[in-house]
Amino acid sequence: MTQTEIAPSRLEDFMTRLPPLALAPLWEVLKGLVPPEPKSKARAHFWRYPEVRELLMEAGGLLTAEEAERRVLVLENPALAGLSRISNTLYAGFQLVLPGEVAPAHKHTAQAMRFIIEGEGGHTTVAGERTFMQRGDFVVTPNGAFHDHGTDGKTPVIWLDVLDVVMVNFFEAAFSEELGDHGVQNVRLSQHASNNRWGKGMLPIRKDAPYGLASPVISYPYDRSRSALMGVSRDWDIDAHHGFQLKYANPNDGGWVMPTMATWLTHLPAGFQTKPSRSTDSQIVLVSEGSVTLKIAETEVTLEENDVAIIPSWKMRQMQVKQDTILFCASDRAAQENLGFWREELA
Repeated sequence: MTQTEIAPSRLEDFMTRLPPLALAPLWEVLKGLVPPEPKSKARAHFWRYPEVRELLMEAGGLLTAEEAERRVLVLENPALAGLSRISNTLYAGFQLVLPGEVAPAHKHTAQAMRFIIEGEGGHTTVAGERTFMQRGDFVVTPNGAFHDHGTDGKTPVIWLDVLDVVMVNFFEAAFSEELGDHGVQNVRLSQHASNNRWGKGMLPIRKDAPYGLASPVISYPYDRSRSALMGVSRDWDIDAHHGFQLKYANPNDGGWVMPTMATWLTHLPAGFQTKPSRSTDSQIVLVSEGSVTLKIAETEVTLEENDVAIIPSWKMRQMQVKQDTILFCASDRAAQENLGFWREELA
């Protein structure tokens, strides 16, 4: 007989004396703390851009960018309702700036990245450098850097925001600050200043990292990124599980642009189907060009241009395309790799 069978009343009495002392028995929760494999609380989900855009434009008629500070519709995972999370570790949302508006400057501990969806004349100013945004551009906002947004064009500007704010808040390390009454930074650097200094394949001989571990390049223009990706597609063999992929790189070390978040472009040529794979990072996928049929575990959906999907951790995924397709992808892989957690399985 086990000890529990011999003296159940003694064990029950023992258990009741633990909570008042802020103690808990590990043997009751060990399997939950150390599972045999990841079991994400998030679930696969998809957002149709035309539906989101219609509501975002309606919000534009209800409150100004200044009133909202950031006019954003958060992409909230249905399994994590009320938590402002697209996955267990990441925040994402679509942001709108209307012609003539300014989203006032602020800064925060969380790092942000933006993938531009539509609009002409939009701009963001990061730490005194203004960069104008075109569709497909990838813009980096390092933590602790003041940033404001606006547009001088005649059409709305919309982009996808992805932030590591969930991770920052998990560590209870978040700070934020408003710039001041006028809400707009003085532009003290020339346009493309960071790209001219760090993004031309030539680097300062002395290490220069103004934003710590984050990339010093503020903007990665889509025409250059796309050209590089298509060049790889012409000259190299395709990866059976991932297609052609190029990551946005930090010029200081060749790593991910941020220590917490990974971002890359994927090209799937017409008629291609990936082999199944899964990994521990949660992946945000946005269709930049074309369309893709995405299978996540038992869920299957076809995504069109600008649609967004979330692939939870450790869910088997597979992609198939009829036409040339380019995907923008973001995940928490960088944080997992830096912590030694990241793992992939190829079927």
